[in-house]
Amino acid sequence: MTRRSFLRTSAASSVFAGTAQSLSALAADNTYRKNIGIQLYTLRNELKADTPGTIKAIADAGYKQGEMYGFPNCDDMIKASRDHGLGMNSTHFEWETAVNPSDEGFSGFKKILEKANRIKLTHLVVPYLHDKDRKTLDGYKRVAGNLNKAAVIAKKAGIQLAYHNHSFEYKPMGDSTGFDVFVKEFAPEMKFELDVFWVKAGGVDPVTLIKKLTGRVSQLHLKDLKKGLDLPIYDGMPKEAFKELGNGMISMEPIIEAGKAAGVAHCHVEQDQSPNPLASIKESIAYLKSL
Repeated sequence: MTRRSFLRTSAASSVFAGTAQSLSALAADNTYRKNIGIQLYTLRNELKADTPGTIKAIADAGYKQGEMYGFPNCDDMIKASRDHGLGMNSTHFEWETAVNPSDEGFSGFKKILEKANRIKLTHLVVPYLHDKDRKTLDGYKRVAGNLNKAAVIAKKAGIQLAYHNHSFEYKPMGDSTGFDVFVKEFAPEMKFELDVFWVKAGGVDPVTLIKKLTGRVSQLHLKDLKKGLDLPIYDGMPKEAFKELGNGMISMEPIIEAGKAAGVAHCHVEQDQSPNPLASIKESIAYLKSL
């Protein structure tokens, strides 16, 4: 039996054994699969070398939207996406304007919101935290307070602000974690963009977490993790740990199902490291279509 035949057979068995909700989540017209996104950071080197050609290749591969990075300084990506029909709903942005604002009015963040509105984005995502902001639980609490303020400002502008996790947030700090602080402290206006690779790497089950955060997860990153790793890994992830969907330890079907039930708006494929990113994203979308 070929790998693809096995995937199809396994997926079919899962569907027929599943609930009506499972059938809806995995159906060919599922909203995530119909409008599957790609975090463009996956192809950062290719985009730097040839932005229009790379965006065209992404669209030709079947991706329907591109989640940008480095916003607002990504005009080439914006133009190429428009030229080749790649939707733009979300972007990672210069997060210090929200995490460590230069003034109480969040003027730098408001400028980013203005540009986001001009190009009709609906989601802004904080992609990372510098080490200085995550040394202590109080540091996480301070960050949460600033992001809550920024999220209220964003909501007034019609844009959803979210935080993208890695695995360091799950590292125990006494009897709690940074992620625990965010779950407790984030206001209703502030959401999560959960990256299932980093959730799993942090020793947490993605499906359980998505269900726990129902109504609080705006987007998902679909990314697979190499089998056989000794988890959790909070720092120093090896490059070979990043795998195409279906080539690792994370089952995507339950995640898609949980995301649908939890009210997730968009799903984006991402692979931080690959010797051939374009081939990897093609393999990942083929896996999703084979489910």
